[in-house]
Amino acid sequence: MALAEFVINNKIHSTTKVSLFMASYGRKLRMGVDLRRKQKMEKVTEFAEKIRKIQEEAGVALTKVQEEMKKQADRGKKEVEVWKVGNKIILSMMDLVFKERPVRKLVDRYVSPYIIDEVIFTNAMKLKLPMLMRIHTVVNISRIV
Repeated sequence: MALAEFVINNKIHSTTKVSLFMASYGRKLRMGVDLRRKQKMEKVTEFAEKIRKIQEEAGVALTKVQEEMKKQADRGKKEVEVWKVGNKIILSMMDLVFKERPVRKLVDRYVSPYIIDEVIFTNAMKLKLPMLMRIHTVVNISRIV
């Protein structure tokens, strides 16, 4: 377990370009016990400045990677259509089960215009549906054509 912890703390992160130990303590992780120190003790202010600089560099690198990830995630998104009360829409019948029509391939793909009764959220609408449909009146915009 100690070896795994050592490896994780000593590995240079691809995003920040420094190891976790270096980002936290400002120095490289030593491999083994070295009783004779070859370095001189740093002043506390120099050490704090060094840690602050390393953490700023890591923060800048993380921000850059975060922006790149957002850009890639937003690449396939499209603008959401604005729906208003009173608009007429066509409802997709995909994945809806009707007892009247046991054969799925004979069910209409889309049923024609229904009026939006209320806009609940940008992705949910309450529709004026006939009582015979027996489905919930609130539908997601993925069902609206």
